[in-house]
Amino acid sequence: MDFESVFAAVARVIEGAGVVIMTIGLAAVLLRYVYDLFRQGAGSYRDLRVNLGRVILLGLEILIVGDIVRTIIVETSVESVLVLGLIVVIRTVLSFALEVEISGSWPWQQGRTDQSDAA
Repeated sequence: MDFESVFAAVARVIEGAGVVIMTIGLAAVLLRYVYDLFRQGAGSYRDLRVNLGRVILLGLEILIVGDIVRTIIVETSVESVLVLGLIVVIRTVLSFALEVEISGSWPWQQGRTDQSDAA
């Protein structure tokens, strides 16, 4: 087993972990929502969206790590680097959009929002 095949397997494991985290996270978030529906008579749709968004963000970050490992170590070509750049840009835009959905403000506005709430 050579160096590249080891890291190809590592990249697959990392990507698989991202998918597993999103799958298990989805199940946990939905189970929590159903539990809240039966316990309180009404589940919080906002909590469902926020928690689901967090699960997706975590999964996306792990998938990016897998893509980086695969591109840098396994598939080192200009084309694969360009594809990685495009994937990272798309996932970063997705992450920002999810963050805005979760918190209601841009990530760089968090400090000002928290400070104004404290005053």
